[in-house]
Amino acid sequence: MIRIVIAEDQRLLRGALGALLDFEEDIEVVGQAENGEEALKLVLDLQPDICVMDIEMPLMSGLEVATELKQRASNCKVIILTTFARPGYFERAVKAGVHGYLLKDGSIEELAESIRRVIQGKREFAHELIMNSYHEDNPLTEREIDILRLAAAGKTSKEISKERFLSAGTVRNYMSEIIQKLDCKNKIEAITVARDKGWI
Repeated sequence: MIRIVIAEDQRLLRGALGALLDFEEDIEVVGQAENGEEALKLVLDLQPDICVMDIEMPLMSGLEVATELKQRASNCKVIILTTFARPGYFERAVKAGVHGYLLKDGSIEELAESIRRVIQGKREFAHELIMNSYHEDNPLTEREIDILRLAAAGKTSKEISKERFLSAGTVRNYMSEIIQKLDCKNKIEAITVARDKGWI
């Protein structure tokens, strides 16, 4: 029996996915989460074979949960279900070690088959998501992404400099470099562009 946790912040969709997957003879839904933190806790507590999760969830995104599970060397395989074909998301999903990256508009039969193939050691990536990832490379360095992510979380330059042991001037330099690279007018616009492309 393939044991599954479903993480999806839309209750209706979460319930439907759980009910439909439970109809499959070889699949058992052992837990459901409405946000990323709950998903992480359920996976660590229940040790399922697979966690099927959305990318955009409250508290922690699906990609953040996948990254955390990878760092903890969890045996749970992650399948990301998304409506967003954003280039940066695919790149981040691969880095996070996900085993599946699929669009939500597929059928439940296709999802069940993907789950079975992932259990057999295969990786399942939607063709459209792969093709879309080649459209645009992320021009930001890891450090710039980190700085912009902290800024997007509402941290001030002073707080970022303290947290990352950098001078306030260095943080300002990084931010002006980010704004220039993304061809934006200010920090808010840079955050919006980076989010839209799935880079942060």
